[in-house]
Amino acid sequence: MPHGTLDRSPPPFFRQGLPARTKLVLFSALAIFLMAADGRLALIKPLRAAAATALLPVVRVLSIPVQGWNDAGDYLGGLKTALAHENEMRQLLAAQAERSSRVEQLAQENAKLRALLELRPAISVKSLAAEILYEAPDPFSHKVFLDRGSQNGVAAGAPVVNESGVLGQVTRVYPYSAEVTLLVDKDAAIPVVNSRTQHRSAAFGSGDGHTLELRFVASNDDVQSGDVLTTSGGDGVYPPGLAVAKVAAVNRSADSSFARIQLAPTAVPDGVRHVLVLEPVGLQMPPRPEPSPEPDNSARNRRGGKR
Repeated sequence: MPHGTLDRSPPPFFRQGLPARTKLVLFSALAIFLMAADGRLALIKPLRAAAATALLPVVRVLSIPVQGWNDAGDYLGGLKTALAHENEMRQLLAAQAERSSRVEQLAQENAKLRALLELRPAISVKSLAAEILYEAPDPFSHKVFLDRGSQNGVAAGAPVVNESGVLGQVTRVYPYSAEVTLLVDKDAAIPVVNSRTQHRSAAFGSGDGHTLELRFVASNDDVQSGDVLTTSGGDGVYPPGLAVAKVAAVNRSADSSFARIQLAPTAVPDGVRHVLVLEPVGLQMPPRPEPSPEPDNSARNRRGGKR
């Protein structure tokens, strides 16, 4: 075909209607108008809602593979974590079973030794579960209130403990509540014994809400950082062996005959909600025998004088 006979006119599709530039301006103006009308009058909102409703089944169907993939990943990850926790719990259960068998064996040996020495059985401490209601409003003291009182069997002087150790002591009892003075209070004191040296002393609250002090201990006494202090059990209030504190710092001064010993309580009162109220040991002890009346020697002396 000769070069001059080629048809260079545009196709019929582009020759129909308005020019392309005019269409661009027209549709751009229409788009701006629709956006402005939708922002001002919300004209497109019903149309958008209808489109979203119509496309919802399609979105659901298309999201099934993605959701299935995510669920499979979560399942496999959770299964792996569950298996790891199962192995850890099995090891812990085995350790607890071994410890329980040792405790049972020691309890049997203890019972045999007490029977051999004709000692009475150890006192079983009674306990009552309680919940801390609120702290005392006094900013200069460290006291809390429990939701148990005299109507529930709480007695004044009862020890209050949690899973970590001794928290404090009941100082006031009301019918349905009780006030507990924490060990970190400046007026609190508790007799303790050093688990390493078996030396007995008394721990006092420092009043700062975080530490205790071991007072009246000679500067040359064998006390080291890290020593564990427990209740001695000789005061008739606290059962023996309850964790109280750990020696945090020991300061010995040459110009003082007493050492300054700072303690860290094992039971931190911050964040504690549930506690156990123990019955004081003195209430479980057998009553003391009454002293026998002294013989009346006056009548005997009178009879002797008549002779």
